[in-house]
Amino acid sequence: MVQIKGKIDSTNAPEFEKEIMAAMPVEIDASELEYISSAGLRVLLKLKKAVDDVTITNVSGEVYEILDVTGFTSMLNVKKALREISVEGCELIGAGGYGRVYRIDSETIAKIYNPGISLEFVERERSTSQKAFLIGVPTAISYDVIRCGDCYGVVYEMLDAKTMAQIISSDPSKIPEISARSAILLKQLHQIVPGADSGLPDRKEKLIAWVDTLSEHITAEESDKIKDFISRIPDRDTFLHGDYNAKNVMVRDGEFQLIDIGDAAIGHPVFDIAGLMLAYIIIPSSRGGARSDEDLRGLLGFDFEYAQKVWGVMCATYFGLSSPDDIKAMTMKLMPYCLLLMSFHALSIAGDDSGAIKTRVDLVLRQRLLPAIDAAQPLDF
Repeated sequence: MVQIKGKIDSTNAPEFEKEIMAAMPVEIDASELEYISSAGLRVLLKLKKAVDDVTITNVSGEVYEILDVTGFTSMLNVKKALREISVEGCELIGAGGYGRVYRIDSETIAKIYNPGISLEFVERERSTSQKAFLIGVPTAISYDVIRCGDCYGVVYEMLDAKTMAQIISSDPSKIPEISARSAILLKQLHQIVPGADSGLPDRKEKLIAWVDTLSEHITAEESDKIKDFISRIPDRDTFLHGDYNAKNVMVRDGEFQLIDIGDAAIGHPVFDIAGLMLAYIIIPSSRGGARSDEDLRGLLGFDFEYAQKVWGVMCATYFGLSSPDDIKAMTMKLMPYCLLLMSFHALSIAGDDSGAIKTRVDLVLRQRLLPAIDAAQPLDF
């Protein structure tokens, strides 16, 4: 990487050209570049002809405007400098596996990703959110990628909205209404067909690839059994949110909008529904184990005692069920698919910790998922 500083114009362009062509970089740090004239731009053009893939990072707004107006943003990979923000004193409105969401002001919210999550990951999630918006998914509009201390984040427009979880927490009497509306929205999302050019990943393919990563920890027979189960899930071109829960549904003036859509994909609706069960059946059942009541409230966004009621209303609304027995039967039918997602998340979180992987393979995959696969019923919706 080469760093360029100050102003580049006709007085120092020859020196700049000599330095840049000698280094022949593919990445240039422009964090201290204040201005670049046409003479400097011609040097960049020469570099582009010599090195096809040129990236310029940490570009200020003023320099970016020059590069954009002159067409260089279409020729080079130009990345703006990230705006720095602080969330000190800001309201925490949600937390998940990848980060936390804060209310910045009355017009915007920010998702701040956990330390260690790369800029590439954050930009990929933002790109997925933008793709979802373009195919008609009611998502919050993302503004820009930012920095918050050592973490990256994304700022979204979200005027005076509350999460579904916040509404439930403040007024549990609204559970039947808001849960039913949330289920209706989910069913509407599952009517969206993104199309072959959407760029969204296929959920089944991701899960089968995940099974392959476990080759050192499970037998070939176990691997084949899980992959066969995944393969038998019917193929669909349905839009999937990927993490549909009460913390990711925002309500503004009675209208619903979705956030945290970086896991969007295509596939069978069962993947989103199984995710709901993971949130509202499996997580609350861990009370008294490794998770405290406070931890559960943080994960759900409301008191865990309401979780099963939320699931019951959503299950009944989505599938058109009316009796508690029918809801229970549907829950049991969907449980193997829920345990598949639980295994995926539990083992993905384990990372490279071989001890944690071994423990979770035994407790989650062998003791719960594999027996459930044997009893699994085919999907008929």
